[in-house]
Amino acid sequence: MTPQERFEDLIDEMLGTEGVTPPTPGRGFGSHALRVDNRIFAMFVRGHLVVKLPRHRVDTLVDEGHGIRFDANKGTPMKEWFTLDTESSYKWDALAREALTFVGGR
Repeated sequence: MTPQERFEDLIDEMLGTEGVTPPTPGRGFGSHALRVDNRIFAMFVRGHLVVKLPRHRVDTLVDEGHGIRFDANKGTPMKEWFTLDTESSYKWDALAREALTFVGGR
């Protein structure tokens, strides 16, 4: 399964959750993002799942080798955004639910 297909499956799974909305057509930051109450919690960027998590959690995932901090092409990695390595065995749905809880306060 391609990363794009995995993200499409994730969208289908997450849409059953209260307050979650799918990506909206367009370009730019957040155009391929899942939102909860209009705030981005997971997105598909350059073939990778990117999620918003607490800084300490991002630090842990990076230290464990699951991926890197997300850089929105500005040259500075974002402290609360994590890019999952496509080779990581970490489950996309688990990370997305963790991000949903963090961003949505659920």
